[in-house]
Amino acid sequence: MEKAKEKLSKMSTSSAGTVLPISSLYTFFLHTVCSLGLALAFWVAHNVYSINLVDIPNQTLRLIWVTEAPIVILLFSGFRQHPNQCSYMKAVGRGLLGLPAGAIINALGAIALGAPVGIRHFSKTANWSILMSVFTIVPAACVFGSSWTDWQRLFAHTKPKGPIDFLICLPAHGAVIGAWFGAWPMPLDWERPWQEWPICVSFGAMAGYLVGMVASFVISVFQKHLKKE
Repeated sequence: MEKAKEKLSKMSTSSAGTVLPISSLYTFFLHTVCSLGLALAFWVAHNVYSINLVDIPNQTLRLIWVTEAPIVILLFSGFRQHPNQCSYMKAVGRGLLGLPAGAIINALGAIALGAPVGIRHFSKTANWSILMSVFTIVPAACVFGSSWTDWQRLFAHTKPKGPIDFLICLPAHGAVIGAWFGAWPMPLDWERPWQEWPICVSFGAMAGYLVGMVASFVISVFQKHLKKE
């Protein structure tokens, strides 16, 4: 197990922390596992607990992030910067710390943009915010830790430099943009069950997250093709 972790670290970073190219195959593997995590959560929700995101959003969202968070943390911790200074378990710990921190950021952002507040909506907002943290903050926390320069570069300036940056940046931005588009039907007078907070926003976030993963894979393949030429 330790040898596998060491090999994964060498694939992603050098001893000085410089980002190295990642194979398109491993990029595909990482995104496939993350996507299968979402699919597994929906399958368990439907077939084991007989719940779904429309009828029982609170429990379904909790099941999704409980399933997806360990997958994301364990995978992205292998791409931590400066592996000689930061152990795999320390990167996992950073991901665990980033989970509630990112949830607070996403919750405040959602409330600022009009998400409902109050005791009745607290648990829904909390579970949605944790899921958004898994999509946006947790991968960067595992890889970069408290490196403010890298956080600014990816999220403030949106300037990814290498394949790992694209793995983090594009799905995160996709989730945020997808959630924003998903919120559009909420105020419409259609009186549909899925218009309730945070159902359509969650569907939009997951759709945007998946689109971002596909985009990052396509870019990694395109970059590899250009280097060969």
